[in-house]
Amino acid sequence: MYDQSRWTIVSRTSTLLLSFGISLFGDFVYLVAINVYLYQLTGSAAAVAGLWIIGPLASLFMKFWAGSVIDRVDVRRWLIGTDAIRALLVALIPLISTLPLIYLTLFGLALVKAFFEPAAISYLTQIVPENSRKSFNAYRSLITSSAFLIGPAIAGLLLLFATPGVAIWINAVSFLVSGLLLLTLPSVPHAASTPKLQVGDLATDWRTVSRFSRTNRFVCLIYILGILSMSLALALDAQEVVFLQTVVGLTTTDYGLLISITGIGSVLGGLTVARFANRLSLKALLVSGYLFVALGYLLYATADSFLMVTVGFLLLGFFNTFSGTGFLTFYQNNVPHDLIGRFTSLYGLGQSLVQILFILVIGFTGDVLPLRFSIIVAAVLLAGLSVVLIVSVLRSNKEAFFREDQTTKQIS
Repeated sequence: MYDQSRWTIVSRTSTLLLSFGISLFGDFVYLVAINVYLYQLTGSAAAVAGLWIIGPLASLFMKFWAGSVIDRVDVRRWLIGTDAIRALLVALIPLISTLPLIYLTLFGLALVKAFFEPAAISYLTQIVPENSRKSFNAYRSLITSSAFLIGPAIAGLLLLFATPGVAIWINAVSFLVSGLLLLTLPSVPHAASTPKLQVGDLATDWRTVSRFSRTNRFVCLIYILGILSMSLALALDAQEVVFLQTVVGLTTTDYGLLISITGIGSVLGGLTVARFANRLSLKALLVSGYLFVALGYLLYATADSFLMVTVGFLLLGFFNTFSGTGFLTFYQNNVPHDLIGRFTSLYGLGQSLVQILFILVIGFTGDVLPLRFSIIVAAVLLAGLSVVLIVSVLRSNKEAFFREDQTTKQIS
């Protein structure tokens, strides 16, 4: 990390938030539009469902090597390049009329996104000072929550007056604007003399991450518990519609209202964390976040009424921002910035595999056993992981890992 004046920090973090925010709003508009576009083109629900397989497959293909590139290059330039590529690929989609070509384009888009995510983490970790990360992550979560709530509404309005293709092109424009904003930001220090990546370097990088994991077991314990919890939450979310409508007995209208309530809860949670970021310690964010998210899922899993589900979803929406901000800030502060690309990518590979496994297991057991039983078991398991994480965080001999005035270490 290099010295920065307060005005420079505010200017850069604001530009970074604006860049990520614009592309994020575009993503949520696109998410609705691409589903409608594919269904109009094919009339097949299976074709639309295929969209959800593309992302995890692309992640498996990319993440075992992406971090090795990220930690060796000028990451800002690559972020700008990925924004440009995504803009081009998204702009092509409405011009394609055959399903295989659309899937191929979407797979390419997913590959680029799988690279962009760890690259963005690496860049913001280096450009945002340690004492500003918690606040930055809180505002980023707030923007994500707002995009989740407003993006689909914008897409709905666009679809009333225009075609899905127009909404998709708006997403392409959002990537271009995002990339242009990144052009105004500085590059972060990197080893200019680093030789080009060789195949043998991948094995070396795996060993480097493994060595760091062995010598920093507490950091990796918290990280693994966090990604396991996120993977279980995603698997529970994948069965959400079926569970609420067939088991709890809610209508489609009820479900739409619940999603809106969750979005409002997320925005309020983001506002709270952003407003009190300097007063809320990392421990407070992690403990309260994981505790109440686990409680929210337990309420959801055992719910027998709209009111009970609503309370659970409000807890999930509000406290997801707490857990997410605390988790991201914790590992940014404890993983060396010149290793974070490889660390995020390689652990992300394992996360993708676990996510696919959890989704398949819960989906399969839901067919052969009562779905509520499967959901309750998953929610209890998530609560168990949360308890282990909370107990670990509260250990008195681990205070050094939660200091926010330390400089992120390097491995070089």
